[in-house]
Amino acid sequence: MEGRQDERERLRAERQAAESQDASAQQARKRRVQYLSLAAFAAVAVIVALIVISQSGGDDNDSPSAAAGVKDVARVNSELDGLSQSGQTLGDSSAPVTVTEFGDPQCPICKDFAEQIAPDLISSEVKTGNVKYVYQPYLIIGPDSQPAMKAAIAAGDQNRFWNYLQLFYANQGQENSGYVTDDFLTKIANAADVNDIDAWNESRNSSQWDSVIAKGTTDAEGFGFNGTPSLVAQGPNGTKTIDGFSLQEIQAAIQQVS
Repeated sequence: MEGRQDERERLRAERQAAESQDASAQQARKRRVQYLSLAAFAAVAVIVALIVISQSGGDDNDSPSAAAGVKDVARVNSELDGLSQSGQTLGDSSAPVTVTEFGDPQCPICKDFAEQIAPDLISSEVKTGNVKYVYQPYLIIGPDSQPAMKAAIAAGDQNRFWNYLQLFYANQGQENSGYVTDDFLTKIANAADVNDIDAWNESRNSSQWDSVIAKGTTDAEGFGFNGTPSLVAQGPNGTKTIDGFSLQEIQAAIQQVS
């Protein structure tokens, strides 16, 4: 029969064993919590990395100009790729037909034309050497139109008029809302690859383009135009004002004067 001393020793041994087992279990639980915390941290780090990659990669607007918030840089560059520019003229200067657009950079219908019709006109007629495309100012929207137009014409000093104009349309704000600021115009110039920004600033802020703007209005009204955009085709067989905006109507006028 077990004596009291022996019983106390046995109970002590059992208690110590139980305490040791409980301590081991607590340590194991602690290690599992640490492992889970590390795993969760690693998973979050992976997710964050994937988000950063997805946002920074695969975007055709990852240039410095796009970082400034200018839209459609790649599209405009693609549309104008390989074409010569001289001032406000796009395409081969010896092309037999000239299509002139009278427009206002603030005009929302001009924006639609620039994005929906002009690219097809450029690819089908200008890139083939059949037409040179000229833009003339006809400013009818409001006070913000003049600084916008002068900024585009000044970009033409560096043969970037059409890049500037098309990017302006792509990023056009609500007319006369005050969005045509120096900062906005400069962002468009950078996106259009106007190399000498100092020269561009001097040019756009001068009065040298006032006569160009005035002549555009005079010529537009001389053709009987009273809205923008308005188009005219001129070639060896005369001059044809274009009533509509569709590519088919423009091409019909081109054929008539060719």
